[in-house]
Amino acid sequence: MAVTDEAIEKIKGMIVSGALRPGDRLPKESELAAELGLSRNSLREAVRALSLIRILDVRQGDGTYVTSLDPQLLLEAMSFVVDFHRDDTVLEFLAVRRILEPAATAMAAGRMTAAELDDLEGQLNALGPEPSVEDLVACDLEFHRNIVAASGNSVLCSLLEGLSGPTTRARVWRGLTQKDAVARTLTEHRAILGALRDRDAEAARAWATVHIASVEQWLRASL
Repeated sequence: MAVTDEAIEKIKGMIVSGALRPGDRLPKESELAAELGLSRNSLREAVRALSLIRILDVRQGDGTYVTSLDPQLLLEAMSFVVDFHRDDTVLEFLAVRRILEPAATAMAAGRMTAAELDDLEGQLNALGPEPSVEDLVACDLEFHRNIVAASGNSVLCSLLEGLSGPTTRARVWRGLTQKDAVARTLTEHRAILGALRDRDAEAARAWATVHIASVEQWLRASL
């Protein structure tokens, strides 16, 4: 394992230093192993590990390439990992979301176009006054995803997307067990949209915080 770790660090060093750039093809295995002073087996294990976390892309019959290193691509691994959360740690994921998403919502207040805001309103109108829990959760995900995307920060978007697994389940549980959850969620969404239309970053931040905290509060009481 230590030898494989060394191989990973050496490949990482080549990428960080710019010797290998996004989209570059790695030298042949025998050549790269000799250049880095590694065995071909340890190099092969390092490539396999780096491909799992989307640093490298192994193309059968073509070679191994450095990926785009786009934040969304690299942070996909986080989304996979958080799905293994325990029930007692979902609150920690929600706490992180409560810190990040209001900030993204405040950033979006000064950036969203009228057309984007109209699309958000259209999503809410399409739900009607008494949507199913499944439709509400799907709309909730899309509503917040569109707002976060408008923040203009791809890293923030990717982090919050990765947190959607456990928080999605929390929304479902809340909808199934709280009679007023649907009405409350729709009211909070309307308030967030209103703040965005007013270009009021602080009000948007506050309503986003209230919205996430209400889910967190219910879940804390139910665990």
